[in-house]
Amino acid sequence: MATWYDLRLRLQKNETIDNVARQQLEKEKDHWRKVLLRILLIVKFLAKHNLAFRGTNSKLYEDSNGNFLGLVEMLAEFDPVIQEHVRRITNDETHTHYLGHGIQNELIQLLAAAIKTEIIKKIKEAKYFSVILDCTPDASHQEQMSLIIRYVDVSSSSVCIVESFLGFLNVNDTTGKGLFDVLENELKQLDLDIDNVRGQSYNNGSNMKGKNQGVQKRLLDINPRAFYTACGSHSLNLTLCDMVKSCGKAKDFFGIIQRIYTIFAKSTKRWQILKDNIEGLTPKSVSSTRWESRIDSVKAIRFQISDILIQMI
Repeated sequence: MATWYDLRLRLQKNETIDNVARQQLEKEKDHWRKVLLRILLIVKFLAKHNLAFRGTNSKLYEDSNGNFLGLVEMLAEFDPVIQEHVRRITNDETHTHYLGHGIQNELIQLLAAAIKTEIIKKIKEAKYFSVILDCTPDASHQEQMSLIIRYVDVSSSSVCIVESFLGFLNVNDTTGKGLFDVLENELKQLDLDIDNVRGQSYNNGSNMKGKNQGVQKRLLDINPRAFYTACGSHSLNLTLCDMVKSCGKAKDFFGIIQRIYTIFAKSTKRWQILKDNIEGLTPKSVSSTRWESRIDSVKAIRFQISDILIQMI
């Protein structure tokens, strides 16, 4: 008992034999917490600004090592924690540095999961929501469907309508049934009740808006309160395309605008002459997909037609 009381007294006063070792361990734990915090903030910054993480090299203080390692090198210039961490790495004092692509991907996934959890929490607080879908093939020719949830954010004092992007969904079957099955499975994984859907919005493709076999019909069969609204931008684009195709003068008009742009854009010398003599808007190429954006290509011709004609002569 006397030995135990003596040990307890020394523990309370931090006067044990291993006290120095314990303090060193606590200091090391605190160091790694600070290192991970800074690495997490770097990952957050790059992800927020949609910047690439890695380059063609994965070593510190070498060319083309990417934005992530570049920011680590920059912090090491003035931050003592990262400075000590980099010193250990460069002197081969540690092989656990948390700067590899594996930890980068893991931190990105953890941040994404935390953000998605917060979004789902807000959606559940609102209870009712709408779904917005769109499909497009990526660079690897894999069809992907983007999922956006529209809901009323009641989590703060200022209530507002929010549209939150929840990710890309791989699609192998682009029929109405295939797309609906992907949507239904994703809502189940997100723990969102399909009966709480109050709106749906897609483009004007038959597999999306089809009243017999489309996604909107299959969702209405399960939930008749999911009101369908066609994509306004896509509808406007289709309407303008059909209008122009039926009018020869409109086709000629936009064709002339495109040819004026081509005359200057195909030659750096002519483009420089145009820039030296016109201080306002410069000609722009006619958009091939978004007709409502063609106003930008028309403005330069409309307000500066005389100056542009002089440079063409």
